[in-house]
Amino acid sequence: MLTILGFVMIATFLVLIMMKKMSPIAALVLIPALFCVFVGKGAHLGDYVLDGVGNLAPTAAMLMFAIVYFGVMIDVGLFDPIVRGILRFCKADPVRIVVGTAVLAAIVSLDGDGSTTFMITVSAMYPLYKRLKMSLVVMTGVAATANGVMNTLPWGGPTARAATALKVDAADIFVPMIPALAMGLVAVFLLAYALGLRERKRLGILSLDEVLEKETETADETVLVGTGGDGDSRTSLTKKATGGAGEGVDVPESDTDDDGFQGLDPDRPTLRPKLYWFNAALTVLLLTAMIMEWLPIPVLFLLGAALALTVNFPHMPDQKARIGAHAENVLNVTGMVFAAAVFTGVLQGTGMVDHMADWLVDAIPEGMGPHMGLVTGLLSIPLTYFMSNDGFYFGVLPVLAEAGQAHGVGTLEIARASIAGQALHMSSPLVPAVYVLVGMAKVEFGDHTRFTVKWAVLTSLVVLGSGILFGII
Repeated sequence: MLTILGFVMIATFLVLIMMKKMSPIAALVLIPALFCVFVGKGAHLGDYVLDGVGNLAPTAAMLMFAIVYFGVMIDVGLFDPIVRGILRFCKADPVRIVVGTAVLAAIVSLDGDGSTTFMITVSAMYPLYKRLKMSLVVMTGVAATANGVMNTLPWGGPTARAATALKVDAADIFVPMIPALAMGLVAVFLLAYALGLRERKRLGILSLDEVLEKETETADETVLVGTGGDGDSRTSLTKKATGGAGEGVDVPESDTDDDGFQGLDPDRPTLRPKLYWFNAALTVLLLTAMIMEWLPIPVLFLLGAALALTVNFPHMPDQKARIGAHAENVLNVTGMVFAAAVFTGVLQGTGMVDHMADWLVDAIPEGMGPHMGLVTGLLSIPLTYFMSNDGFYFGVLPVLAEAGQAHGVGTLEIARASIAGQALHMSSPLVPAVYVLVGMAKVEFGDHTRFTVKWAVLTSLVVLGSGILFGII
């Protein structure tokens, strides 16, 4: 019964948010609360929620101060050279822009932190997508899938969890999987190219020379940014430059918020060019400390945010203004994390996760025993989406490994297969980083899910199929 209710609860949640019948926060809270009553454990709901909140509180703290830190770095202009470099490479061609998104997300993912990756990627690419009227779900989908493949790095989390759960060396899992993971990354780049072609067909080859130039202070100008193969004009943007930090920009979608163009405005008052190398060194030091695990990540971002604010904005009113400017993102993301704590708390507290995992393992046909590597890889795709990595790697994977050993399948083979589903995992509603991605990109979570899941599943299958083809799994 718990198995059925667990699957029904997850399906209900996904359907409601994809159909936009409920907001993600409301769905994450109300649906599990309702199902907790259904299973007859409503009296324990408070305990389940507090357990979930306690487990995710460090993550929420990390995201809160990480958003402030990277928000300040964006304000002071740390990432402006990256934006300009990407713009020069992209040349306003949708194909190059989408491929550039995938490349940037993959490179930044080397730090092993999804939230950092999404903050930097969206900060760099969002202004360009908005200015050219490109699809924002393309940006979030490509970034999430690229980060999912790179999330398999030994310091990214899943590989370390698999190594710990099965008591093997993380290097023995990851190094042999490099060819398969490389094929997954190639699949992401090919996907980005295909989606870019689709955007190019919709918008045409665009002209964006004015983006790299300073906003004029008095002129009102109309910039044509889309021409088809026959030279006809397809899209126009009316720009009213007033010299402020992105103020007065009118777009056809009636999106007049200045943060969409702030990263490209060379005259915004928050720039601190004299402190550029300090901010760059601080960011490198912070990322190094994360990778080397000198301190817990929430502590590192708390210290980093405090130092960045103090040095760049020594006056108290300026500090308050910067915190206020990023308060909306902080509230949206941390609110989503604590709402997700209700969902995970009920799933784990009622035993739904354990029953679902046991049912799936028991459902494996006896004849599939010698192919447990393939079975593990296939199961990793939905299971790491519907449950946390901790739940899968510490709860399900040992059972799968034991079943594999009974049929002569090695533990390392099972461990390698278990990381194949990470491309999809990064778009799971249980991953806090994805809320950073959709929140900063101003994309509905349901829209992101509907667009991304199919491509992420395909990428995961490419990784799994490559592993089998190369004899790794």
